[in-house]
Amino acid sequence: MTGAVSRTATWATLGLVAVTAIWGSTFFLIKDLVARMPVADFLAVRFLIAALAMAVLFHRPLLCLSRREWQQGMVLGAIYGIAQLLQTSGLEHTSASISGFVTGMYVVFTPLLGTVLLRQRLPSVTWAAVLLSVGGLGLLALRGLSIGYGVWLTLASAALYGLHIVGLGTWSRPGSAFALSTVQMIVIAAICLLATLPTGPSLPPDPGAWAAVLYMALAAGAGAMLVQTWAQAHLSPTRAAIVMTLEPVFAAGFAVTFGQDTLTWRMLAGGALVLAAMYLVELAPRSSAVKAEGLHHEV
Repeated sequence: MTGAVSRTATWATLGLVAVTAIWGSTFFLIKDLVARMPVADFLAVRFLIAALAMAVLFHRPLLCLSRREWQQGMVLGAIYGIAQLLQTSGLEHTSASISGFVTGMYVVFTPLLGTVLLRQRLPSVTWAAVLLSVGGLGLLALRGLSIGYGVWLTLASAALYGLHIVGLGTWSRPGSAFALSTVQMIVIAAICLLATLPTGPSLPPDPGAWAAVLYMALAAGAGAMLVQTWAQAHLSPTRAAIVMTLEPVFAAGFAVTFGQDTLTWRMLAGGALVLAAMYLVELAPRSSAVKAEGLHHEV
């Protein structure tokens, strides 16, 4: 039984790694799109497409959700939708590097919120991994210390992402993960559509923009939400947050690959620290990890 749980946790971790790779690939696409269309319009079109696709695929599981599960999905979707609006709006007012670091602060917010809201007692190895992750994110993304309007928006989004990770880890169950993801996506789309009122969303301006929006809707939106929700049914919120700090590592890798950046010692050192944080978590005693996750899912 313990071996099966361990294997499932491993697959869940690999799934989250794949999700962060997809998210990392979207940074340069989003930066280009928000320069050509309003933030709310871009997010509304993106998440509406994702919500429609997921509703078609999982309309039957949706009917099996209890009222409480619908309410939980709506709360999680509202948190995530507002976080998306804040983060993308903040990107308009600050550099991508600072935005990436501040967004990565959900690694700090997640265990803090878990401790406060769920009364979780975290082992010292987890805090060490959090510190390594923050240090790695700083080396990868931080280029200045000034705090502007965009930074505050992004910091608020990071706190909401941390809250979403804690809530998703508490409420997600393997049997209802896909349906819960669909509820979240519907609510995210509704919130973003409301943000476009009174005129409603404008459409992407050209075929290239459409292709980028479709990729972010179906791969980085619907697909990532499905995998994240399933994975967090098998992982603790803090472990999930630490795994997802790989996002700026992948973002840097894509930037180098597509010629938008050059490989630097900061990228190498920051990526090494993030990977070390993941490895540190994986080295934690398996019996303690399984026990903690089992208790976590009984909440």
